[in-house]
Amino acid sequence: MTVNMALPSSVKIVEVGARDGLQNEKTLIDATDKIELIEQLADAGVSYVESGSFVSPKWVPQMATSTDVFNGIKRKDGVTYAALTPNLKGFEAAVAAGCDEVAIFGAASESFSQKNINCSIEESLARFAPVVTAAKAKGIAVRGYVSCVVGCPYEGDIAPEQVAKVAKTLLDMGCYEISLGDTIGVGTVKSVTEMLTEVLQQVPVDKLAVHFHDTYGQALTNIYAALNMGVSVVDSAVSGLGGCPYAKGASGNVATEDVVYMLNGLGIEHGIDLDKLLQAGWFISDKLGKAPTSKVSNAYRAKAT
Repeated sequence: MTVNMALPSSVKIVEVGARDGLQNEKTLIDATDKIELIEQLADAGVSYVESGSFVSPKWVPQMATSTDVFNGIKRKDGVTYAALTPNLKGFEAAVAAGCDEVAIFGAASESFSQKNINCSIEESLARFAPVVTAAKAKGIAVRGYVSCVVGCPYEGDIAPEQVAKVAKTLLDMGCYEISLGDTIGVGTVKSVTEMLTEVLQQVPVDKLAVHFHDTYGQALTNIYAALNMGVSVVDSAVSGLGGCPYAKGASGNVATEDVVYMLNGLGIEHGIDLDKLLQAGWFISDKLGKAPTSKVSNAYRAKAT
């Protein structure tokens, strides 16, 4: 078999199902079940679990139990339990709950930023400065997200130069890693490659992660393109949980099961036990009362019955 030497030998998977995935699911999941999901993911070998979000429960009801979740997790050595913290109040609550890392988020689209958090990109980034300062003082790492990196539901195509500018700003602020998100899942190999080419002129590849939604079925293809460009951190959600409330028709994150299956096929190390991961996905899908969107999950479940 011919091996593409540009591919990384190992990939870190950032599991976002318990936060980014569940927060966009309509069926409310209680803290006990979230804790069980997170513990199952850790037992499967997932080393980074985005476990909650410290935002106003008025805006994101699904995340209202984040403190209970963090307090209830039986922590496993070698696993990072992270939280999204959009402001200083959220950061302080996350620290009090014992989170290991925090994440902040910006957008590459002015329209999306206004619709999502009611301010400009520049204003949103300025709001995060106190969070990064406070995190540095406590020795807590900060991860940055950029949404709408190839397309926006309001503006259409997004200029790669704009993505690079926002990513570089987050890096300069002190984020150790920047996750580039195709929020509405419109990316293709061409648009993703062009975007990454521009961003890589501003941000080193070892500081980048990719975060794809699978609205048009292109997520795995886009991840493969990113891997070929040297990216070795991939965000995904068990069972393909989630969506985007600001983008009509935007389906969930790429399923972790599908990413793991692809990496197995490529011979790339990731440290996750697929069988245990499948069990975690079936657990949360049953709680939601719906089938996983993961093709790998559904294929394995059909084989088992």
